[in-house]
Amino acid sequence: MSDVAIIDAGGANLGSVCYALERLGVAPRVVRDAAGLEGADRVILPGVGAAPEAMRRLHAQDLVEPLRRLQAPLLGICLGMQLLYEGSEEGDVECLGLLPGVVRHMRPGQCIRIPHMGWNGLRIMRPSALMDGVPEGASAYFVHSYAAPLTADTVAASDHGSLFTAVVQRGRHCGAQFHPERSAATGARILRNFLEMDF
Repeated sequence: MSDVAIIDAGGANLGSVCYALERLGVAPRVVRDAAGLEGADRVILPGVGAAPEAMRRLHAQDLVEPLRRLQAPLLGICLGMQLLYEGSEEGDVECLGLLPGVVRHMRPGQCIRIPHMGWNGLRIMRPSALMDGVPEGASAYFVHSYAAPLTADTVAASDHGSLFTAVVQRGRHCGAQFHPERSAATGARILRNFLEMDF
């Protein structure tokens, strides 16, 4: 993989995602504007924090329309995955609209704490090269209060009070709700799969 661009949208996980890719032998470059996307073979959108602020930053960087037109495969991580959807209940914000559906606040319940924080298993919902070599029930590390619904694009789900999308793919648009950079071998395998997949 010759050119991997990571978008700096203000997420605190930017450095750890870069380091995770470096462990896979990839030297990513950090981009902050549309010009930085040119020539990229893969683009990664990490994110931590609130959807409204992240979308404000993408608009300020004039990255929203370029991301909507992007031809390179795109992987959203954590909040970055949520931004791929049509909108989020968090601040009632319009997102990138690359995936159908609205991200909604997770519901607390008996023994169900929000935010959902910690290790949780992955339930494979349909075949995708993103999950090659990842066994049913493999654990990943989550930190989030909002979640995407199950749709035909859901590749893997996780359960925290109810099922939500943990891995998604629609054509060249992919996402992981968890932090692959903090998810040991499971996360490393999914990152490698994204880098090596044929789209």
